[in-house]
Amino acid sequence: MYDKIKFLTAGDSAIVMEFGDTIEKEINSKIATVVGNLKNKEIDGVLDILPTYRSILINYDPVKISYGEMTDILKGLSKADSSKQSDEVRLIEIPTLYGGEYGPDIDFVAENAKLSKDEVIKIHSGTDYLVYMMGFIPGFTYLGGLDERIATPRLKSPRLKIEPGSVGIAANQTGMYPLESPGGWQLIGRTPLKLFDDTKEPPVFIQAGDYIRYVPIDRKEYDEIEKEVANDSYKVSIKRVKRGELHE
Repeated sequence: MYDKIKFLTAGDSAIVMEFGDTIEKEINSKIATVVGNLKNKEIDGVLDILPTYRSILINYDPVKISYGEMTDILKGLSKADSSKQSDEVRLIEIPTLYGGEYGPDIDFVAENAKLSKDEVIKIHSGTDYLVYMMGFIPGFTYLGGLDERIATPRLKSPRLKIEPGSVGIAANQTGMYPLESPGGWQLIGRTPLKLFDDTKEPPVFIQAGDYIRYVPIDRKEYDEIEKEVANDSYKVSIKRVKRGELHE
C-alpha cells in the first residue's frame, strides 16, 4: 500500500484513486471502505464507481461537480478507517461440476501441482475466495486467495470459445466466465448458475467484496440445477457470515 493515495485524472470526467501496486487484502479493505462511503453519500454528479485490485475509477459529470470538488470529497473519504468495516460479509455458494468435459484442464493442473485430481478439487473448493474486482466482461470474477499448491500458468494459446459458467485458474488467481468468451485460463469445472442475466436487476448477483465458496456437485445435480435455473426456480445461496467463519 502506498504511504499516500494517488489521485490521477482519466480524461475530463473521471478520477482514479490509486492505493498501491500490489494485490493485498489491506488495499482491498481500504478500497471497499471508500467505495461504500462514496455510495452512501449519493453525490449528485457521480455516474459510476469501479473498484479494481488496487484502485478506484470514479466517473463524474463535470457540469454538476468540478474536478476540485470531487477530489476534495475523495480525499476526505480516503481518511476513513477500514478497520471499522462490518465484521459480516456476503458468502455466495457456487455449485460446481469439476473435471470431464466441463473441466478439461484439471488433469494438467493436477499434473503441474503433482497432485491427484481429487486433491485439486478438495483444495480449490476448500477455500473461500474474496472477490477483489469484476471485469473484463460483465460479471467476470477475479478472486484472491488461491492456494499456491494449485497455481497454474495460463494456456500457451487462448481458447477462442469458453462456455458461460466455466471456472478457471490463471497463475495465482481463480475466477468464472459469465458469458461465452475467448480466454486463456485453465478450465477445471463449470457451474450451472447464470452468472450474468440481463433480464434481472442487477444482472450480476456477485459484487466486489463478496466471498465465493465452490461446492462440488455431480452430473445429476448439475443437470437438476441447470433445469431450475432455466425455469427461474433456483435460489442461489447467499448468506451473511462473520469473517472468522470463512475458510481462508
